[in-house]
Amino acid sequence: MSELIKISLVLFLVLVLLRKKLNIGYVMLIGSLALFVLYGMDAASILVAIKRTALSSITIKLLLALSLIRVLELILREKNILSAMTSAAKIMFKKRKAVIISMPMLIGMLPSLGGAYFSAPMVKEATSGISMSQEEKAFINYWFRHPWEYILPLYPGILLASAVSNIPLYSLIKANMVYAVLLLATGFLFAMRGVEKDSQKGTSGQDTDKKNLRRILKKELASFLPIAAVLSLVVFLHMELHYALLTAIVPLFVLYRYRPVEILRVIRHGFALEVIIMILGIMLFKETMEISGAVRNLSGFFLQQKIPLLPIICILPFMTGMLTGLTVGFVGSTFPLLISMSGGASLADISLAFAAGFIGVLLSPVHLCLVLTKEYFKADMWGIYKKTLPACAIIFIAALVEYAILHRG
Repeated sequence: MSELIKISLVLFLVLVLLRKKLNIGYVMLIGSLALFVLYGMDAASILVAIKRTALSSITIKLLLALSLIRVLELILREKNILSAMTSAAKIMFKKRKAVIISMPMLIGMLPSLGGAYFSAPMVKEATSGISMSQEEKAFINYWFRHPWEYILPLYPGILLASAVSNIPLYSLIKANMVYAVLLLATGFLFAMRGVEKDSQKGTSGQDTDKKNLRRILKKELASFLPIAAVLSLVVFLHMELHYALLTAIVPLFVLYRYRPVEILRVIRHGFALEVIIMILGIMLFKETMEISGAVRNLSGFFLQQKIPLLPIICILPFMTGMLTGLTVGFVGSTFPLLISMSGGASLADISLAFAAGFIGVLLSPVHLCLVLTKEYFKADMWGIYKKTLPACAIIFIAALVEYAILHRG
């Protein structure tokens, strides 16, 4: 059985189970089991995968980060801080659409594990009272946090791509800019059509004078302090996200005088069994993909079939991005191979490969942002894909056009 068929079967199984709305953690565990069988992994290899999953620093940090995000989200919701943040956004931004996308875009600038879980409750708050499906809300939260990964140097993927290819970072950012702009444009194209286009009024109504409006805004802006503190600690002080979250959560416990029994209740909410299973399932699947040789063998498959370079530039990063759900995953595993196959790196090749690979990441059923967003809004995965698929197709067509232009230049 060819590598392509094996991996396609696993992906199909994962997508079918997700369509049945089975918990994502159990889906990934079943997907890992399918990989065990299809690749004939022995007991020793399976134990290595399980051990790496359980002891991986990434697994532990991810579990801490996501659980503490749930803790912080519950505090912000219970103390009406999320409502105050939305009110401030309504005052600052006159358009309802700008209010809705502001939080995913702002928090999306931070390459943090589980960042989508930060903005999801804010999108839910901003879209309250609007006739909008859970799938559309999920798409908005997911889609509008991702233009930055094409162009923002805070993300390791584009830095790694520049380093591996020896192409100047500013050149790669410039080439990728069209993808970031199109990602934003397609977000508006496939979502928020029912959102009114009229300007939003301040929370105090039409008759509120500018002086009172400024006073209200100043008060409401204080609600952003917990999240601003987390962002600042991570971006400027390079603090691990879970430590930054703790730094924000502990003062909130003190400020709002949480009793020990209440603190225990909030922590239990954060460290829920479903979160633990989800993290372990996703990480085991990724470890199994690596140990089984699935990604490595897929690369070898394309070489053996003597497929022309252009399809490989598109397919190999796309498939790897879809399998891993990580930008650094497809860049690190496929770019060195692509560069050696093409006889050297060119801006046209690398930019197209990056676009195709990140489209794979955006469509990946193991992409953490997609998983978390789907789970938060209890949305149907296919309902989200109905919007992401055509949006990704537009970006890919633009990437092919830019590839042709850069090659001619």
